[in-house]
Amino acid sequence: MTQLPCRHYYLAAFLSATLNHVVLAIYCSSPAMQWYRIDGKPCRAQSVVETNPLLQIETRADSSKGIVLFQDIDFLGHMNNARYLRECDFARLSLYIRNGLLHATRKLKANMVVGAATIRYRRSLHLFEQFRIRSRILCWDEKAFYIEQEFISCKDSFVCATMLCRQNVLYSTPDKLLQLLCKRKVECPDFPDEVLLWTKYNQASSARLRA
Repeated sequence: MTQLPCRHYYLAAFLSATLNHVVLAIYCSSPAMQWYRIDGKPCRAQSVVETNPLLQIETRADSSKGIVLFQDIDFLGHMNNARYLRECDFARLSLYIRNGLLHATRKLKANMVVGAATIRYRRSLHLFEQFRIRSRILCWDEKAFYIEQEFISCKDSFVCATMLCRQNVLYSTPDKLLQLLCKRKVECPDFPDEVLLWTKYNQASSARLRA
């Protein structure tokens, strides 16, 4: 067997290691990696309805774990503002898979889109800092669910950011989704004060843009 010269061996080893790091970096920055950043394992769409048809969806919260990586930070050294919204997208998907709403939406051939969102930042998340996102459905009306999502630092349980999201339901209604999911009529909880004020702002904004 022909042996490589020493310098060629080291060059080949260096190129191989560099290629491995490049591939790993590309994978870690890809959307596929987000599945592993939520609870450390891929989320699989499964019917939660079949195993627990009477979920108390109005009080159920879902917690997704994450960590700040290199692709998340900006030139100031903390997680970029836009990354919070991306993390919220995956956390909401986790919520809908686990509480069965995704299954109910597909069964009724409906769809859900974000109609409005607002986020308030309270403290920065830094490189390699671990956090969890607590997502829960606060209330709903005839057109949309209202979701609260909180970024909670794992080191001291401080709420670093809080977000409100209006998840519009297309081709169906929240009531129909919940009746299919829970096999009963689900009463909507009272709207929190901040959600009432936020909906008034959205209505005023819509009225101004239509004028």
